[in-house]
Amino acid sequence: MANISLFIGSIAALPDSGRPTGIYKHPVEGPLNLGPEGFNGDQQADRRVHGGPEKAVHLYPAAHYAHLARQFPQAAAQLQPGSLGENISSPELDETLIRVGDIFRLGGARLQVCQPRSPCWKIDERFGVDGMAGYIAEHRLTGWYFRVLQPGSVTPNDPLEIDQIAENSPTLAAALALWQTHRPPLQALKALAATPGIASSWQSKINERAAWLERHGGQESTSPPAFHVKPEAR
Repeated sequence: MANISLFIGSIAALPDSGRPTGIYKHPVEGPLNLGPEGFNGDQQADRRVHGGPEKAVHLYPAAHYAHLARQFPQAAAQLQPGSLGENISSPELDETLIRVGDIFRLGGARLQVCQPRSPCWKIDERFGVDGMAGYIAEHRLTGWYFRVLQPGSVTPNDPLEIDQIAENSPTLAAALALWQTHRPPLQALKALAATPGIASSWQSKINERAAWLERHGGQESTSPPAFHVKPEAR
């Protein structure tokens, strides 16, 4: 059982570029309905990379904030739970403690861990520092997304409780480490793609990479992108 805080937010403008973002969240004090696309009242600006059924709810481990504050002291005062755009913050959970496919209960809802978050360039602009998104990706401080298996009402006082452990699945930390390996073992990559409960979008990327490695004898010139860069830099 893990204690949580809940956050939602509306679309707002980033301070420098003025581009729209849903990263600014505020604490929730009362009950919220949680449906297949996420919490009522929560918005995402770029639906290509945020939101949708397999990115319905984002949890970010609260303990990561101290790590980031040490690395980016100029942003330390801003690095508080909720500030990275997560819907759920928990001081007890991190990527080493949960498995791809784990199912949790939260209030009247059931949630399934399905993929890590890919950090976005908007994190750097939101905090006014360069390199934070890259650092989060490199050190695998990403948090993760849930899909909603059963909609329901949720309050900030509801604990996040494990309902079904995906015992034969990798931890999210192990899955991320494999995904970021320069030349991952082909069979391990295929096994990750076949993990029950994995998000279809991440599964497709893993299968595409595995197929490329198989065609080229396991040799790889570059690793997959670790975070979303600004569109003009693509």
